[in-house]
Amino acid sequence: MRESAPGILVWSRLSEPHGYDFNGTLLLDPAGNLCIDPVDPSDEDMQRLRKEGVARILLTNRNHTRAANRVREHTGASVEIHACDADYARKQGVGIDDTLEVTQRVGPFTIVGVPGKSPGEIALHDPARRLLIVGDALIGHPAGRLSLLADRVVDDPARLRSSVRSLLALDFDAILVGDGVSIQAGAHQALQALVNSLATE
Repeated sequence: MRESAPGILVWSRLSEPHGYDFNGTLLLDPAGNLCIDPVDPSDEDMQRLRKEGVARILLTNRNHTRAANRVREHTGASVEIHACDADYARKQGVGIDDTLEVTQRVGPFTIVGVPGKSPGEIALHDPARRLLIVGDALIGHPAGRLSLLADRVVDDPARLRSSVRSLLALDFDAILVGDGVSIQAGAHQALQALVNSLATE
């Protein structure tokens, strides 16, 4: 587990089929620590999660349930996902305790809707940190750039592109990604470059 920024801890697992890391994030917050899209933690990482404590596990989409059950079991945290993705997650055996709504505030974050990959895909925006956390809406691959998943694994590619364009209205400089390499500075410009490339397709 490493510190991505003050109060933000990240740990990763290489996905060999994809050729890049899957990432879990822990945000330390006085109102209750938030764990976002947890990947399977090592024993050492789990000890750190238990030591820091986790109040809520936030899932950005139905496919990022990953190690949610394991972290929930070890920390007692609630698991939360957008209502549109909740039934799918439950059918995968994930214990969902509550649902998230677009525009809802959770700690320092505002929930942002980015449907397309799935109907309940969300992002988390912290304007004070100028930070955006995404799940499958954007992939940090190759390093230093943002990309989209292949259309074949996306429910509604046109809707996803529209959602991604709408993120440009937000103020952020860093993007933490669930898949790939995060961008610590210049992320808004990287997103603009992706959107520009979509316009030429």
